Parts: sequence; C-alpha cells; structure tokens
Amino acid sequence: MTAATAQQVLDAARARGWRVASAESCTGGMLAAALTDIPGSSHMMDRGFVTYSNAAKVEMLGVRQATLDAYGAVSEEVAREMAQGARALSGADLTVSITGIAGPGGTDTKPEGRVCFAVASPSGCHSETVDFGALGRDGVRAASRDHALDLLYRAATKG
Repeated sequence: MTAATAQQVLDAARARGWRVASAESCTGGMLAAALTDIPGSSHMMDRGFVTYSNAAKVEMLGVRQATLDAYGAVSEEVAREMAQGARALSGADLTVSITGIAGPGGTDTKPEGRVCFAVASPSGCHSETVDFGALGRDGVRAASRDHALDLLYRAATKG
C-alpha cells in the first residue's frame, strides 16, 4: 500500500510540475525513503530533512526557538514552521512535516501516538493533529508515514 500511495504522490506531483520535500522528526526519514524507493522519483523528490532534535529543527528548518518554547516540538505550530521552512529552503513546491510522540511513553497532555502534520504548497499551509493511539513505536511511525503520504497526495491533486 505504501509503495502504491508513494507512486500516486509522485505521479500527481509530476502532473503539476511540482517537486516535493519532507521535514521529518519522529519518522526519521521513513517518508523520504518511501518516496525515493520509487524508480524515477528524483524528478519529483527534491530532498528530505530529518530534524529529530529541537536544535536541528531550528538550524535546518528555521523553526523559531520561541515557538518550541511556547508549544513544544509536538504541536501544529512547530509542524507548520517545519513545513514552511522546508519549502523556503528547498527547491520544492510541496512539503510535508511530521512531528510526534512515537513512543514508548508520552504524557497526559501529549500521549504516545499523537502526531502533528503540516503541508505547505503554493496555496498555503495546513496543519492537523492525529492521535493514532499506543500502536507501539513501529506502528506509530508507519501510520505517520502513511498519513503524510495521503496528505501529500490530497495536496497535489486538489484543484
């Protein structure tokens, strides 16, 4: 399923003449790997930023320290800054960011399985939070990768 969705994302990006980039935290590059597993992806995939630490988010994507301090890394505010930073600092038209709690662990306010996403495109930036639940680390990471692929596909195909 992941390969088929990744192919659909790349086909939709190609149809629009768009390049794609990812900004990943809890998935550690799984989304970029899914996209670059597809032969010919180099025509649409520009780059992937793996920004696991807060310092990397600031240094590589321009996330503001004040945003991290106010909302924490697992927030829509940070996800938006990650996606917008990836778009501004790459040759991509369409970017997606992923930041969350893969587990094990979490807190009452930010439980395991909570992941924030943002998509930035020429039409703006949209963010959302998904609570996948305690699927285990591998499950949360895979669900996050798949959800980000769906978000990219929807953004690339909306009129």
